[in-house]
Amino acid sequence: MPISKTLYGAVMAMAATPALLNAQGRQPVTDEAAVMTRAKAVHASVLSIDTHVDIAPANFTQTGSNYTQRLPRTQVDLVKMEEGGLGGAFLVVYVGQSPKLDAEGFASANAQALEKFDAIHRLTEELAPTRSEIAYTAADARRIHAAGKRVIFIGVENGFPIGADLTNVKKFFDRGGRYMSLAHNGHSQLSDSNTGERDGVWLHNGLSPLGRQVIVEMNRLGMMIDVSHPSKQSMLQTIAISKAPIIASHSGVRAICNHSRNMDDEQLQALKKNGGVIQLVAFNSYTKCDPARDLPREAARAAAMTDLRTEFGITATDRREQQAQIQALADEKRNAYLAKQEDITARRYPSDPPATVKDFVNHIDYVVKLIGIDHVGISSDFDGGGGVDGWRNASESLNVTAELVRRGYSTDEIAKIWGGNLLRVMAEVEKAAAAK
Repeated sequence: MPISKTLYGAVMAMAATPALLNAQGRQPVTDEAAVMTRAKAVHASVLSIDTHVDIAPANFTQTGSNYTQRLPRTQVDLVKMEEGGLGGAFLVVYVGQSPKLDAEGFASANAQALEKFDAIHRLTEELAPTRSEIAYTAADARRIHAAGKRVIFIGVENGFPIGADLTNVKKFFDRGGRYMSLAHNGHSQLSDSNTGERDGVWLHNGLSPLGRQVIVEMNRLGMMIDVSHPSKQSMLQTIAISKAPIIASHSGVRAICNHSRNMDDEQLQALKKNGGVIQLVAFNSYTKCDPARDLPREAARAAAMTDLRTEFGITATDRREQQAQIQALADEKRNAYLAKQEDITARRYPSDPPATVKDFVNHIDYVVKLIGIDHVGISSDFDGGGGVDGWRNASESLNVTAELVRRGYSTDEIAKIWGGNLLRVMAEVEKAAAAK
């Protein structure tokens, strides 16, 4: 039997069988009052970091509603972070992949990226400097957290906006970018994407020559390399080149959910050897795969959603760009759109039972068993489609800690999972750059 199936069965048994957990040195907590008492104490004592949160620049303006308030349309803002005891988050400079790998496409993507960098700086420097601060180093993160502020990091999802100009890597780093992936959904000028699995069509068979140069440059600067969206071959080639540990900022376990965005056992073992960390993602369709899903219902729901987008002039094909267009609608029109969307997805064509925090922590258990406690972290992909029952927004972050407590993880282990491992990698990347 393949190791992935063996391990998955063992992890599921471990989650269900307290005796096995005890044999492995973790004592499950079954009394819910005790769980919540301990979870609250642990959660308050650790620096919890979510490594992937999408943003819309419209929520970072000086006028009107913004990230300093409890926004009804977002899963994350400073208020929800404070309510949920979420200590820090990587706010993401994301630009969707364009088929135009030329000067025009690069220029447009670069402008969009800079707009998001500016928005994040506006939050920490103008809108809420007493409540948040950008962390440029692992030491910064601990200092900011100790001061009682939310720790804001910047991640770059998709290297497409750097174009063909290697100097843009440093420009993004100087603006605060502390990780970058070389592709998103669709092949870029730097790397193949995981989406090549859909049709077996590849552009570079992993990394492009420019992509290889970008990895060297990121090592030189001290910028973490993110392998969550690039293809498996790209990821393995990255590990062969990189002189520092890498991260997967928001991925899941392939053995539990067979999706191209998730990592298989070979990748996880390579990540361990590299010294990196996988930030397990609470994204429903990467967390829980149902092979017996109702295909006719899914097709009907998809058709209804296509009609809805047409009715409201939502033309983007990329999910996150669609969300940006929806948010840009006038309030009354946006509310009407969201009401109709809710009718389609929750009443007319409801989905299969959603993934839960328990399903999410099954991924953590699996990776801990396979490659160890030092290589596991947490991400949500909030405001980019992420969220599972029990962790639908940042204010519910305590529920993740509670589930870890139920499964017998110690305070030190939870501290590693919630951010300690990520900061360890970040510090090692900084050290490798300083040694050059």
